[in-house]
Amino acid sequence: MAQQIARKLRLTSALLGTVTRKDLAAAFRRINPDTAFDLGRADKWLQGRAQPRQLSVYDDWSKLLDIGQSGAWIAQSDLPSFMAAICGRHGIDRAELERRAGTQFETSAHEDRSLGVTLAGTYACYSHALSPYYRGQLIRGSLSIDAGPGVHGLTAMYREALPTGPLLFGGPVTLAKRGLYANLREAGGDGQLFLCLFPPSRPGSVLGGYLCGTTVIDPEPHPSLTRILMIRLRNPAPREEWGGYLASGQSITGDLASLGLSIEEPQALDRQLMQFLAGRGDDGASQISPVEFRAILDVFDRHWLRRSGQG
Repeated sequence: MAQQIARKLRLTSALLGTVTRKDLAAAFRRINPDTAFDLGRADKWLQGRAQPRQLSVYDDWSKLLDIGQSGAWIAQSDLPSFMAAICGRHGIDRAELERRAGTQFETSAHEDRSLGVTLAGTYACYSHALSPYYRGQLIRGSLSIDAGPGVHGLTAMYREALPTGPLLFGGPVTLAKRGLYANLREAGGDGQLFLCLFPPSRPGSVLGGYLCGTTVIDPEPHPSLTRILMIRLRNPAPREEWGGYLASGQSITGDLASLGLSIEEPQALDRQLMQFLAGRGDDGASQISPVEFRAILDVFDRHWLRRSGQG
């Protein structure tokens, strides 16, 4: 079982004197031009969000460090043993290595933290209704992003005011190079939402992408997907009861104006926002019919049961 991979990689980088992730990946390539250690995956490994699955990465790592240990040992060793091995082999003081490792990638970490703080605030959210009872209508909600301690300490709370009562989801936010992601769980329930958004940029005035989940007001839950726009508010957050379905034909820019965000040429912007939210769908929501799915399920269930009976 691999352990403390992010910390071990940072110690390795400090030992080698590599300044960036690109430099570290280049060091692995010098050992093995066909190494599975690449820049894209290294970003997640160094952040502790994933770890190498290919055994060859650890074998290349072993050759890179030249400490007389196998790749499996590199992966499975505890941190004190790992540090003792590399310090003893390369004649470096442990305290000095820790100091160097503490400053590695300092610039990129500062930038990530700075952008996270920029995103903190409240957003008015607009997407297409997933419920069959409100098909074709827009629904509004609010998203609050909080920048907690640490580089990746972002959390979010998403609220909707439904006719059946308030709905609240919360969870961690992951700020990555290729996007902004949020895994949100229902407070006091078992519902979940997933947000997959475009990579944010300063000043963080708007976020956009996809919302994925199952329908709430529906006799039978449907796995669903819809586009979503989140416009950052300068004024205090709207009341908790704010939100819910927009009336047919209600203007998004008019709704934003009621929150203190007045935009020039609102009619043109309304058309632009509606076009984005609609995408290529007639009602802006993409859903799988249970009947359609079960027709396929029935075929494979019968096949599976027939084969089980023959066994």
